Amino acid sequence: MLIRVIRDFLHGMYVFHLIDPCVTVFGSARLTEGSPAYAIACRVGRALGENGFTVMTGGGPGLMEAANRGARESGAKCVACRIRLSFEQTRNNYIDRSASFRYFFVRKVMLVSNSCALVVLPGGLGTLDELFEVLTLIQTHKIDPMPIVFIGREYWQPLLDVMKRMVTAGTISVSEMDRVASLMLVTDDVSEMISHLMSNAAPLANRQKANRGPKLTSDRPSEVAKAVQR
Repeated sequence: MLIRVIRDFLHGMYVFHLIDPCVTVFGSARLTEGSPAYAIACRVGRALGENGFTVMTGGGPGLMEAANRGARESGAKCVACRIRLSFEQTRNNYIDRSASFRYFFVRKVMLVSNSCALVVLPGGLGTLDELFEVLTLIQTHKIDPMPIVFIGREYWQPLLDVMKRMVTAGTISVSEMDRVASLMLVTDDVSEMISHLMSNAAPLANRQKANRGPKLTSDRPSEVAKAVQR
């Protein structure tokens, strides 16, 4: 197991070493073309691409596909952190570069470490898992606060109300909630999303690039990298 975990990490680090910090888009794989959320996700991806952001998703169908599709239509780069599941989840056709992982926790490390902001579209348990992992890391000072934009006020407001009740109940402190919520935005307006990201994502992206160090000089897979992928 340890060897498989290390192989997952090496593969992800190699695949993503050349990309700039991304805006990662979370969302349901089950809301497909024809749903209102799919059209909104396309607009989100297109707006991110038009404003110079690389878009990262889980690489699957549904809203992940829509976000990658919108970004690709704008001419932006699209990358994906995929997960290998017991049931097959198809890879969408709008990805320039991707890595596939055996373990969810490795995938989440890759998503967060390569992200300067998150956009959260309507989603289910997987979306909540990824979202609360990030919120916990911010709460516990494991990562710097990053901009988090919830798209779909009606969908997400009940969840945010539950978090406020946790503060009232004393299970989350006011200071912790302030740290988590400091860069949060809930909106239905894509232009408001872009304004929030342009103001708040750039400083974190610059810090991430500085901490990452020099990029590798070649984009050609070495024999080691090919072995890791196998």
